[in-house]
Amino acid sequence: MNVRPQNCSIADVYITDELGHRAPTKTDYMQEKLALQELAAKMADSPEEILPRFVDLAMTMTGGVSAGLSLFESNPPPGVFRWRFLRGILAPFENATTPRDFSPCGITLDRNAPVLSLHPERAYSWISDANIVVPEVLLVPLYLGSKEPLGTLWIVSDKEKHFDSGHARAMTELATFVGIALRMLNTERNLKAALEQQEMLTNEMSHRIKNLFALTAGLVHASKKGAATPAEMAHILSGRLEALAEADALVRRKLTDGTASVRTDLAELFEKIMRPHAPAGRNFIAEGPAVALGERTTNALALVLHELATNAAKYGALSSDQGTVELTWSTADEQLLIDWTERGGPAVVQPPENAGFGTRLSRSTIVGQFGGELAYHWRPEGLSVAMSMPLSALAV
Repeated sequence: MNVRPQNCSIADVYITDELGHRAPTKTDYMQEKLALQELAAKMADSPEEILPRFVDLAMTMTGGVSAGLSLFESNPPPGVFRWRFLRGILAPFENATTPRDFSPCGITLDRNAPVLSLHPERAYSWISDANIVVPEVLLVPLYLGSKEPLGTLWIVSDKEKHFDSGHARAMTELATFVGIALRMLNTERNLKAALEQQEMLTNEMSHRIKNLFALTAGLVHASKKGAATPAEMAHILSGRLEALAEADALVRRKLTDGTASVRTDLAELFEKIMRPHAPAGRNFIAEGPAVALGERTTNALALVLHELATNAAKYGALSSDQGTVELTWSTADEQLLIDWTERGGPAVVQPPENAGFGTRLSRSTIVGQFGGELAYHWRPEGLSVAMSMPLSALAV
């Protein structure tokens, strides 16, 4: 069969009005009922088979020689239709794409109603270029629950004047049912995913609470040993718990964003911990690249920084209006390098004779927990602390 010459406009190939003038063949309501029942069973037992079976039923019920779905893909704009589940003589074109704004399928979605086309290869070059002859094609829009455009069902006849209003009605009803079924399946999948996400977040929060209780108990014990009076213990413990609370707030905020894979930025943690000791950034400089921290790392580093900041506020650079703390960090060779540098505070005469709780905590965290290195340098102009940790250890 030869391709008709392209000698007509796009409007000339659409003869949808003829559907209303063609008397429908004898309606087989039992066939339609059984088709709907079969699709409903597929939805319950084998949802992945709904669309291919829909195409099979459409071709059988209308007597077409080929049928398929043109599924809409929005990217790249303005979108394309991808041919899927092709049956009959056009089956070799499975997975081919056609333009959204230059195709019978696009016209069908624009009209949101069945469309009948007579030899569309006369107006669409991409059809004739593929040497496809389409004497007559019936197209029906397919939506997800009448909202989201999924694409179109199309059925090809090998002769003209084949399709009638009965075919258009039956295919529209079938397409409507399939659209509703697919929307129900999507809703079920989304609900299942939401429940799984909620369960994951609940488990994560339970795990976090247990960790916080254990960490708090350790802080109480350590603060009791290092304090001379109950009042001093309350003051020390309060500061440490506030630092822990700040870190926990960062992690909790990430959890409420809808993910249990929480990460806190290092710069944000530094700013939170230093805010009570250097309001509005005064006397405090922080600079470094973005570094993501896991929950345990966030809590641990919060306590280390709190101890350094507290020491600086009591004895070091932050105890003087002219003093500054410079905090810089960088990454190299899969390591995170952090430098804490104090300047402008009281002159350092000699390092402390005994390591306090803050020093022991920092060493057990940086060296013991993260497998890194920690070095204190007691310079006359102020304390300098160099820390290094493997980046791989910071994700937990």
